[in-house]
Amino acid sequence: MSTLRQKWITTPLLKWIKKVLPPISDTEREAMEAGEVWWDAQLLSGKPDWEQLLNMGPPELSEAEQAFLNGPVEELCRMLDDWQISYEDHDISPEIWDFLKKNRFFGIIIPEQFGGLGFSPSAHAQIVTKISTRSTTVGVTVMVPNSLGPGELLMAHGTEAQKNYYLPRLADGQEIPCFGLTSPEAGSDAASMVDHGVVCYEEYQGEKTLGMRVNWHKRYITLGPVATILGLAFKLYDPEHILGDQEELGITVALVPTDTPGVTIGQRHIPALQAFMNGPNWGKDVFLPMDWIIGGQENIGRGWHMLMSALAAGRGISLPSLSTGGAKLAARTTGAYAHVREQFGIPIGKFEGVQRRLAEIAGIAYVLDSAHKTTTRALDQGRKPAVISAIMKAHATNGLRQAINDAMDIHAGKAVIDGPSNYLGNVYRAVPVAITVEGANILTRSLMIFGQGAIRCHPYLLQEMEAATNPDHDAGVQELDALLPKHFLFQVKTFARAVFHGWTGGLFASSPKGVGDATKYYRQMNRYSAVLTLVTEISLMSLGGELKRKEMISARLGDVLSELYLMSCTLKRFKDDGSPRTDRPLLEFAMRSGFHNIEVSLIEVFHNFPLRFVGQLMQFLTMPWGHSIRAASDRQAQACANLIMEPSETRDRLTAGVFPGVTGDGIDIVEKAFLSSHETAAIREKMKKGGLRALRPDTIDKAVADKLITEEEGAQIKVTFDAVDKAIQVDHFESLSKSA
Repeated sequence: MSTLRQKWITTPLLKWIKKVLPPISDTEREAMEAGEVWWDAQLLSGKPDWEQLLNMGPPELSEAEQAFLNGPVEELCRMLDDWQISYEDHDISPEIWDFLKKNRFFGIIIPEQFGGLGFSPSAHAQIVTKISTRSTTVGVTVMVPNSLGPGELLMAHGTEAQKNYYLPRLADGQEIPCFGLTSPEAGSDAASMVDHGVVCYEEYQGEKTLGMRVNWHKRYITLGPVATILGLAFKLYDPEHILGDQEELGITVALVPTDTPGVTIGQRHIPALQAFMNGPNWGKDVFLPMDWIIGGQENIGRGWHMLMSALAAGRGISLPSLSTGGAKLAARTTGAYAHVREQFGIPIGKFEGVQRRLAEIAGIAYVLDSAHKTTTRALDQGRKPAVISAIMKAHATNGLRQAINDAMDIHAGKAVIDGPSNYLGNVYRAVPVAITVEGANILTRSLMIFGQGAIRCHPYLLQEMEAATNPDHDAGVQELDALLPKHFLFQVKTFARAVFHGWTGGLFASSPKGVGDATKYYRQMNRYSAVLTLVTEISLMSLGGELKRKEMISARLGDVLSELYLMSCTLKRFKDDGSPRTDRPLLEFAMRSGFHNIEVSLIEVFHNFPLRFVGQLMQFLTMPWGHSIRAASDRQAQACANLIMEPSETRDRLTAGVFPGVTGDGIDIVEKAFLSSHETAAIREKMKKGGLRALRPDTIDKAVADKLITEEEGAQIKVTFDAVDKAIQVDHFESLSKSA
């Protein structure tokens, strides 16, 4: 029976798979093999195992990590003046550089045995988050050496000699690292990199030495202008066959001291009016000994794999930390400002148009913080979820963009006038940088999240592709033959689940135990996990390799996977927090918004599917009733808005990690006005009942004269008036030259 199946079914199917499945380049294969799958695979299984996620628990910091947050991080934040850094000095002061080095901020992830702090990814993330709420420039400066740089590559791939020499010097700041990947000609397409080296012998330190003569041009290199050690990616060639028969050896990564002859460090860029160091560098016929390759000669050609492995972890920490901090800052300050700023005698936060924006900000902060915590918790446990890291980078930075845009709209003139008291302007300007670096969001969304995720997370697809490309035809047939029954059973189960849950609205989908009122959300999550899995199967079977080129379809399916991940994390966070009833508006708003986004994306896939009948069939099978879940209601939006306009444990929990400012700065001023306004709310109500709606010194005096309030209450409300007046003021300067 097996022989007949192989002859009449498997062999023809193998030929068909070779024709329709998307071809995979060497760089794509290495990217897919880097890192690992995790919860993303569960979401694309059609039946997620929720216990796997929920039993992880929340992130936990060690005593040393918490002490560092409470000590050096807090002290650093008090030292920082973002206006001075960004507009007056355009640089971090020598005192701050020295503080960062002395307290080993550049060695957060380096093990203690090498002089580093040896902190967990969760601690790393919380440190960057807090610093970023004070200064994006310093946040980036701390972030880069601890994520996508030589330190992480050395720890994972370096020789013992390299680790023993460089890691202690990186940990205490003797060496400032940068990493050179992007070249002008290639951009995000590393396969098109023109930076190259040639294997050769040259005299080095008085001896004939085997090495490489390398030429390169790199740009957009963060910390490049101040770096002492450059991690360099280039393509290596061996035209004289010194090392063997192969001429093209592949992308290789080496460590190059920036004072090496032939290295030129260019002048600095100014990225989006940010003050962190960034700039180009060049190398002209630079000789690098073989032992400068990270990991030594045996790692020739493994550079792309090494980089993708580092990216699988680092991309899930660095920019998501900055983005989460920015969204939390927006939630805390905008809620406060919307309460104290009045128009027509009432707080602007009471206008329904403003309330919707406030709710969006609160919801984004809640979701990003939830996903940030869950992802770093997974990294704490040694996972390197490549697809999830891409989801986090793209959607965290995009979430920051939306939150800051909404916050700017609500603050209006307060946020568009620059000065020391503007706590949003510099975050707003940092958003394009975050969107662009570590993989531009457009490409990440269109090509990576679903394109990589659908293959990596599928239980059989990658193995089938490998069978199809096996040079031994008979072995490929046997491999595929063993997979087909399993894949067919998987398809049958997926079809049954997706259609049943689609037609019944997920009412009968399963849910984990002990989740209380959140049960309905878990059922919908299971429903749309099954739907996405079936749509993925049908899309791959009907379009094959063409799906790779249908980037708009791929992007929308990636959006569904991303929303499912973000919502999974939100549900986990709600449970980890003890399912507080006061936080329920945030959960409801986030989940309804997420399901609405999922349905919009799926319907757009169906309506734009290249094979129109197949698109109509998928909608008939999985979403026969069209939109079945409405976006968050006005009532839910108002409840969310109120949460960040009132002092409460929920507000503090949502915005935990935001540096509260120092006395007299913008954040401190608006927070004090916010608290004072709430403390005198009852006095204000007495004035309003007497027909005095405006809060001014003359109306306060009249309220006292009319016996609406006592003299003591009048004195109290005047303190509030002064605080509010100070909070809504903006900076002004004698002349531009004195402000810059």
